Amino acid sequence: MDITIHSSFLPHTDPEASLAFYRDALGFEVRLDVGQGTMRWVTVGPKGQPDTAIVLHPPFADPGVTADERRTIVEMMAKGTFATIVLATPDLDATFEAVAATGAEVVQEPTDQPYGVRDAAFRDPAGNHVRLNQVDRPRP
Repeated sequence: MDITIHSSFLPHTDPEASLAFYRDALGFEVRLDVGQGTMRWVTVGPKGQPDTAIVLHPPFADPGVTADERRTIVEMMAKGTFATIVLATPDLDATFEAVAATGAEVVQEPTDQPYGVRDAAFRDPAGNHVRLNQVDRPRP
């Protein structure tokens, strides 16, 4: 069996603000941008990794979402508990400093966790929890 993760979805409340975070703060490239206004889907991904993407989407596009569910989603997004993505970098400290210098909201500075991971965390403009893990990668 050969399965890879192709796309993950994160909600946005302001596509321009989310685009600025993922493109300008994280350095991702924009691969697709469809729709308009708040009903806009923007696909971004790390440069040089065309098989991995994040689709930033409006959280209320599904007509089956009730008003109560919308309110719950908005409350959870505001608290940063609705969605999380974990990214990886070979140089956590340098990446953290570069992202923090853009004005991104810092949740946690680089920390050696007791469970063996060194990581840091930000919140994107929609409130999504964006964790950065230190990983060792083979050098080309």
